[in-house]
Amino acid sequence: MLESCQNAQERWGGVHLLIDRWLQERQELVRAFDVLGETPEALAGDRKKLREFCGVLVDYVSAGHFEVYEQLIAEAKAFKDEQGLELADTIFPRIEAITQSALDFNDHCDKGDCSCSETLAGKLKDLGSSLHERFELEDCLIEVLHNAHKEEGVVA
Repeated sequence: MLESCQNAQERWGGVHLLIDRWLQERQELVRAFDVLGETPEALAGDRKKLREFCGVLVDYVSAGHFEVYEQLIAEAKAFKDEQGLELADTIFPRIEAITQSALDFNDHCDKGDCSCSETLAGKLKDLGSSLHERFELEDCLIEVLHNAHKEEGVVA
């Protein structure tokens, strides 16, 4: 998963400071996830890593919804990017569903319901698959919007 994040940053790094910062946050999220994946059975005794991961997770999904997506949509509207807006209408419902599952995971752990390592390992696996899908959807959205603006001689 980390490799795809690095590829995204190489492709769109510098496009916009907001996106750059967000892609860095994505890498932090992936690293924190990888740490959990290495030792899910040890998390029952060490909640600190899980809390740190949940904090990064909530920060990442919040930045997407309250900063990055709004900016991308505003740019698409400013450049009359109908293709980008149509893509957003298609992609956002799935991203929102993944966001909700990420927030549910966080809430589940906040309640202390992540003490069983088998349950936690399964939830982490499901979350990892959802995040991977989300990253691909986000990359697609960034790529379409960036390429549309690049053709007009303007960097998004």
